[in-house]
Amino acid sequence: MEKIIPDPGERIKPDIREKALEHGFSFLFDEELVMLILGSGTRGLPVEYMAERIVDVLNDCDFEDAVEKLLCVRGVGQGKALAVAAALELGRRRSCHLRAPIKTPFDIVPFLKNYAVCDKEHFLLVTLNGGHEIIQIHVITVGTLNKTLIHPREVFSVAMRDNAAAIIVSHNHPSGNCEPSEEDIEVTETLRKVSVIMGIELLDHVIVSRESYFSFLENKILSPAKRGQAAQTA
Repeated sequence: MEKIIPDPGERIKPDIREKALEHGFSFLFDEELVMLILGSGTRGLPVEYMAERIVDVLNDCDFEDAVEKLLCVRGVGQGKALAVAAALELGRRRSCHLRAPIKTPFDIVPFLKNYAVCDKEHFLLVTLNGGHEIIQIHVITVGTLNKTLIHPREVFSVAMRDNAAAIIVSHNHPSGNCEPSEEDIEVTETLRKVSVIMGIELLDHVIVSRESYFSFLENKILSPAKRGQAAQTA
């Protein structure tokens, strides 16, 4: 009698899904993350086997060669190879900013460009350590920038959670015009005043669009001298 092999995806994935939902993705092993990407194995080839082989390949090759090498793994076709490579690229884009040093306003712009193409305004918080290296980039609100929507509590509670020594705030202008509005200036001034009280320095407010950017620091709307004066008078 022919042995019926159950669908390995159906047999394995529920447990991994539950683990991810309960503990978060950081709790999973690399092989388990790959199993979530693959969805299932093939008849006679368990998804665990494919995931183990894929992790071995990824550990031994450069990203540029990943698709070619993955296609050599038994059971991995073009669709699965591309799915794994796409997940790697998305992860690289989302984490390439970590620990990057920010010495000038322009240094932060490349890490904000993916938000510059958004149709809605995204207000972002960049938290930095004492060496002005990026800790994380957070989306605080989505929608039209308004001083009633950007509350300092939302900004600085996240900064404190990251144990940030300094912050940069940013938002995109879908119109393409990076000149700050009166609302932008008012929001920045409010955040600057709170930053003095909180002891977490506001280094800059950067507005980005598809083609350009505007730095409050470079345009002396938020200058080092002004920050120093504020600290002395606070």
